Amino acid sequence: MRANYKMQRLFVEPDLHDGAEISADKDQFTYLAHVLRMGDGDTLLVFNGRDGEWSAHIGFEGKKKIVLRIGALVRPQPEPPDLVYLFAPLKQARLDYIVQKAVEMGAGVLQPVLTHHTQTSRISEKRLQGNAIEAAEQCGILAIPECREPVKLPRLLQNWDGNRRIIYCDESAKTHNPLPILQAITDRQLAVFIGPEGGFSDDERKLLRSCAFVTAIPLGPRILRADTAAVAAMALIQASIGDW
Repeated sequence: MRANYKMQRLFVEPDLHDGAEISADKDQFTYLAHVLRMGDGDTLLVFNGRDGEWSAHIGFEGKKKIVLRIGALVRPQPEPPDLVYLFAPLKQARLDYIVQKAVEMGAGVLQPVLTHHTQTSRISEKRLQGNAIEAAEQCGILAIPECREPVKLPRLLQNWDGNRRIIYCDESAKTHNPLPILQAITDRQLAVFIGPEGGFSDDERKLLRSCAFVTAIPLGPRILRADTAAVAAMALIQASIGDW
């Protein structure tokens, strides 16, 4: 069932059920009252990533308090997306962008991976989660991706479940066309891996290619920025063997 894009959506933490009442926190109050300028009795949609999507009516209790009164279930909670998104962290603004786009494109897990050329090793899980929630609110998504702690590439591969194939973007591939490679993949459990701005080192490329559960694909004849490559790869994979 598709999302209602004509109504405002808001992520909340508490459980959702008919008749529940949820007090908006400070940020939510500011967003609803001052950014959206919603009034007493106005309706919006709320979700928590667990209980589906519900209609809610706004109730002002004083000048600085909003209570969300939960009404009817609008959409049941779907199964979470199964695609794992592996990425070498970028500098902050571009990192925000790739996280939001990964969520929009159907990532169910966000896993930062530290490589030789990673630009930054300091990752705020709270910020990752915030960007994932914001993307879900804007795009009608009900399942919030799991945000994991950063891990170094060798450890990631050492502990990886071999039943899930990693598709990584390799700028040194001998061909420019990724479609024949993707169309030959029969695995249903997948992960997409976007490397750092400087690309994978030779040792990392050898390590990845030594793993039976890893497949390299090209992204055309041009060198793409990491954030551009992320969107391109997700679109290719979802269109070829994903949920499109």
